Amino acid sequence: MRSVRARAALGATVVVALALIGAGLCVLLVLRANLTGQAGLQAEVVAREVAGQLALDVPYDRLEMRDEEDHPVQVTDEDGRVVAVSKDLQAISGTGTDRVTPVPSPTAGGSGGGSDDDNGGGGGSDDDDTPAPARGEVDSDEPDFGNGTATVDGETADYRFASVQATTPAGVTLTVHAGAPLAAEQEAVGTVRGAMLIGLPVLLLVVAAVTWLVTRRALRPVEGIRREMAAITASEDLSRRVPEPGSRDEIARLARTTNETLTALEASVERQRRFVADASHELRSPIASLRTQLEVGAAHPELLDVPGAVADTVRLQALAADLLLLARLDAGERPGLAALDLGALVREEVSQRTGDRIAVTVSVPDPGADQGRFEVAGSRGQLARVIGNLLDNAERHARSTVTVSVRAAERGGVVVAVSDDGAGVPPKERERIFERFVRLDDARTRDDGGAGLGLAIARDVAVRHGGRLTVDGAREGGARFELWLPGAR
Repeated sequence: MRSVRARAALGATVVVALALIGAGLCVLLVLRANLTGQAGLQAEVVAREVAGQLALDVPYDRLEMRDEEDHPVQVTDEDGRVVAVSKDLQAISGTGTDRVTPVPSPTAGGSGGGSDDDNGGGGGSDDDDTPAPARGEVDSDEPDFGNGTATVDGETADYRFASVQATTPAGVTLTVHAGAPLAAEQEAVGTVRGAMLIGLPVLLLVVAAVTWLVTRRALRPVEGIRREMAAITASEDLSRRVPEPGSRDEIARLARTTNETLTALEASVERQRRFVADASHELRSPIASLRTQLEVGAAHPELLDVPGAVADTVRLQALAADLLLLARLDAGERPGLAALDLGALVREEVSQRTGDRIAVTVSVPDPGADQGRFEVAGSRGQLARVIGNLLDNAERHARSTVTVSVRAAERGGVVVAVSDDGAGVPPKERERIFERFVRLDDARTRDDGGAGLGLAIARDVAVRHGGRLTVDGAREGGARFELWLPGAR
């Protein structure tokens, strides 16, 4: 049962078996009901024929009963006495009385005597509320039916009996019990049941075999996908792809999704490799510089460049902090959900930048007039880092002007815009600058240009907060970065 094919074959076989058993029982019940109904109809015809003769005052010994061997007849009077039976009837059951010997009626008359009923109707039995037919008539209501047995000429069989009342011209109400054999019904039901018992196991074997083969064929591409995934895992070659079947079913979609996952995984691994390589390269320079200065200072203390060593240490510390933040972001660290005023955060960040080459112009509406309009939910430290990185980037490229503004945006969001009057960003490079360790000006020194992580960190933080970070041209001629964040709820 560990195999999908086995479970599918077993499940299909059980379902089909239950369905066939239910359908077979329904067929048998319907067949039995139809055949029993036909037997009852035959019995009713015979009973009405005999009842009609009695209503015409035919004597008991002159009653014509057709097919007496197949249709046994028993006639009883109002008191339950047997007054007439068909030829060779030796025993009977299911008609109310099992006597088969006619008893002479105590009343006189050709049919057993009459009664002086003034209204011309039969009296009927004492325990039957149904009125008896009028004199010389047969009951036209639906007859009573029942099953029983009868022994005719030494052979006992099952019969369907119909009971019909008739009143003689003399006013005597008689009940005719006529039977029709149930042998045909029993034989037909037995034949159908036997055929079902023989055919059901064969059909279930066919269903199980077909389900097994179809499931095996359907799951063959899955086995190919599994083998290829196992080979990819063993070889660690993420450039390989699983085979995609030409069908348009769920397995084909699974293969395509698997290949898309492998593509994303390959890109992620390649990105991590580049990240590690670039991080190693970026760390190597300040570490090497710091080591050189310390070695020179150890050999020649008078030549030790303390400010340079401190600058390299600060740069190394900032780079390590950036790398740690990116590692936490890549690990899926969720930002905090504290509510904070983005306008106040911008003012605070600008107020701490006293040593900037260019003074930052702040455009934030009066908090008294727009109180609550700039509230967002997130990590104060990470959002402050984004604003600081954007301002650092603008300071690095601006000629004389750096501007930061805050405004309410669509869908209840808040936008922080940072603009400068520098050279701007070419349109074809406006997405690449958000990649890690990307510097458009390769000629500038690493000390002036940074490691190329600031904008990558800013976008990653914005995305983690449910926002976005884009760049466009500014009216001053430089670049305009816009950070959109959803408002606090």
